[in-house]
Amino acid sequence: MLGHRPDEFGLVPDSEGFIPFKELLQAIHEEEGWRYVRRSHINEVLLGKDRLLFESEDEGIRSVERRWELDPHTPAQVPKILFTAVRRKAHPVVMERGLKGTGEKLLVLSPVREMALRIGRRRDQNPVALEILADAAREKRIFFYSFGDLFLSPEIQSRFIAGPPVPKEMLERKKEKDKPTETTAKSLPTPTPGTFTLDPSRDPDRYRKAKGKKRKGWKENARKMRRNQKGRP
Repeated sequence: MLGHRPDEFGLVPDSEGFIPFKELLQAIHEEEGWRYVRRSHINEVLLGKDRLLFESEDEGIRSVERRWELDPHTPAQVPKILFTAVRRKAHPVVMERGLKGTGEKLLVLSPVREMALRIGRRRDQNPVALEILADAAREKRIFFYSFGDLFLSPEIQSRFIAGPPVPKEMLERKKEKDKPTETTAKSLPTPTPGTFTLDPSRDPDRYRKAKGKKRKGWKENARKMRRNQKGRP
């Protein structure tokens, strides 16, 4: 599975030959009689007598002796049709925008529909199978690379993807999600009977200032009033 034909199990190593433990366990569980295997069992192998046959890192494992070759630089000849499977939630987006790999991970395609579904079920219990018009895409300079019986590609445009129609309810949900959010100006609350709203523009004393402050000239007026009071008999 790691050293001979990972492609037969729908596994594609990274550029250094590592396969994530999660993907390895998923592939193992798909084999009859091996569903009991857990990460702890793999750890036992890595500590046992066969530990020199493997190398591990935080999230992945690889075989020291690898009899396969992964060349993501030499384009390959492809069959007319390839298959892939996507999550149901992603189905509308894929049909509209196409497929694109993430980071260093390329898209994994198979000439066999069942293998594509097997890989897709690792992300969704009931994935949507799609056809890739690989030969037509290659003619438009979309590159494919072979890895055993699988094919890899960085991107597939939507015009080269065929599949079942997107369910109407999913299209409606997508339209609702894509609607721009409308922002409305914050309005003053509507007065209820027996209440009134203060209007600062109708203040009878336009010179009124913030609390604790007196308007300009108040000292002069106060002095004038005191002088007038002193002059009275």
